[in-house]
Amino acid sequence: MKNTLIALIATAAALGGSAAYAQNNQDAAGTAYIGAGVVGSRYDFDAAGAGAVSGDNHSGTKAGGKIYGGYNITNTWAVEAGYTDFGKRSYNYSVGGAAGGLQTDAHSYYVAGKGTWPVANDFAVFAKLGVARNHNEVNTSGIASVNGSDNKTALYASVGGEYAINKNVKVSLEYENYGKNDIDVGRKNGAITAGLRYNF
Repeated sequence: MKNTLIALIATAAALGGSAAYAQNNQDAAGTAYIGAGVVGSRYDFDAAGAGAVSGDNHSGTKAGGKIYGGYNITNTWAVEAGYTDFGKRSYNYSVGGAAGGLQTDAHSYYVAGKGTWPVANDFAVFAKLGVARNHNEVNTSGIASVNGSDNKTALYASVGGEYAINKNVKVSLEYENYGKNDIDVGRKNGAITAGLRYNF
């Protein structure tokens, strides 16, 4: 009997935690939200036979920015759209004593469906799936001077977690994959984004 009572209390507490999240922190159906984030993406410039000039680092991580908004269809499902600026990256190199340089400027628009599932009071996990429209502009100088830009539609996917500071304000951390362009140079597909959003 004692074990049964303890089990019932534990079950009620667990259900109460989920209910508390749903009541106080889970997004209500028919509401909208806006947010902004800092995006960290990986780049790797690897020109065969090239040596770095002036101590330039051919690989690393740089920060960009993101703005987004969404609409909560239900407590679980939402639609979201956003714009991500990956920023400009440059790399100077030399081949056989001749100097050259490369600069990329990439950004992306995306539209996705989002599912959110509470796992603890004030905390939930989410996943997004949709399409991204990627743009990248590449400019080079020196030995092989080539300038061009490209737009390409690719699959967009994301997984992450969010913490509710209160009913309206949430912070999140997620991994996003935007896909790539045919002329993408240096930028990797994935990015880590720390976000802050407000629910109306």
